[in-house]
Amino acid sequence: MTDTPQSRSDLAGRLGALGLPPETATAIAGAAKTAKLRRGAVAFRPGDEPAHWLLVLSGRLRVSLVAETGREIVLYRVGPGESCVLTTSNLLACTPQSAEALVEEDAEAVLLEAATFRRLLGASAAFRDDALAAYASRLSELVHVLEDTVFHALPQRLARAILARAGEGGVARATHQDLAAELGTAREVITRTLNAFSRDGLVTLARGEILVRDRERLTTQAQAG
Repeated sequence: MTDTPQSRSDLAGRLGALGLPPETATAIAGAAKTAKLRRGAVAFRPGDEPAHWLLVLSGRLRVSLVAETGREIVLYRVGPGESCVLTTSNLLACTPQSAEALVEEDAEAVLLEAATFRRLLGASAAFRDDALAAYASRLSELVHVLEDTVFHALPQRLARAILARAGEGGVARATHQDLAAELGTAREVITRTLNAFSRDGLVTLARGEILVRDRERLTTQAQAG
């Protein structure tokens, strides 16, 4: 993680361009520093004490739960203009990190030291309202991830993941391990399910790619259950 000096006005402008209200952007810029995070780096691990509140300016982080066996489930991603809800939660509760954050794309982030974050919560109503609104919104997404994992069958969830990644182009670029982490299951289970999709004519499998052959039937699979 490399610190990158910026003027307060420049940083406030960048935050404003990402959609933050002017008062919130000014409050953050007046107390924050920025840092560059390289792809593949781990921003934090389970057990780490949360030293900073983090908001992404560019790039993307993936926040996951990782078991001792190496099995992973992706909780959410943090992109430009977004803060990390688990870091916010841990700062508020003064508890260690419970997940891992991996830098998926070279990123730049705004960092507020823990004491500064708590001071701003009390001193700036705009910052407090925006930080807690982002926290609440992302928390509802986490509940959705939990509901999806518990209540929906894997073929349904996998079909949705393929369609979301494929878009209009019809090609989902993802490895079996990528999809296993996304859906919280084992790579072998993903491979078996994809092979079944392939035998049924829903998709064609290639190295690192999944071609949607029958979008209508795959969509029906995604909506089943």
